[in-house]
Amino acid sequence: MIRLFVGFDPREAVAYHTFCQSVLESASVPVAFTPLVLQSLPRYKETHNDGSNTFIYSRFLTPHLCEFEGWAIFADGDMVCRSDIAELWNLRDESKAVQVVQHSYQTKATTKYLGNKNQNYPRKNWSSVVLWNCGHAKHRMLTPEFVMGQTGAFLHRFSWLGDADIGALPVEWNWLTTEYEDNADAKLLHYTLGTPCFKDYVDADMAEEWHAARARSQDGMNV
Repeated sequence: MIRLFVGFDPREAVAYHTFCQSVLESASVPVAFTPLVLQSLPRYKETHNDGSNTFIYSRFLTPHLCEFEGWAIFADGDMVCRSDIAELWNLRDESKAVQVVQHSYQTKATTKYLGNKNQNYPRKNWSSVVLWNCGHAKHRMLTPEFVMGQTGAFLHRFSWLGDADIGALPVEWNWLTTEYEDNADAKLLHYTLGTPCFKDYVDADMAEEWHAARARSQDGMNV
């Protein structure tokens, strides 16, 4: 069974359900979904005030929530999965603490959804899809208290790890729509500037795929 932790923000709850729908449609193995809902996280209280969504830091609790055992995937909620999530799961490398798409880009937009600032910084969007080796010894420090006390720069750059601990994933598993050109071969579309549920992004690049997945989550697949 694949353990999949998904970012949940009540301001775009529909994004969570749409993403889960898209995963289920292609999954060849059972998937256990865990939404990262702040009030449900034991011992954790959000103390940061610089986040654009409610799960911006709780994602780093994934190893803790898995009792520092086994593997798990974290993904932002503003995504659509176009391939079997088992393909991503099968890329697990026991020699790595995490595996991520190692983006290197300059954003095209200075603002994103809900008027949030969109700044460039090192390792931007690396933490939006993470294949976590939860049992890796270096993750033991990632307790709720530790995460609450760290800066965004420290956490999102995986600063508790060495570079050799961070494995790379194919960019198709975290394709940044609008930031990158449309890609028919992308396996995971990431609407990082704004989910098409927001009026400013309803017609964004590749938004039609998100709208179609949302419709299927509400109305079924007409089969």
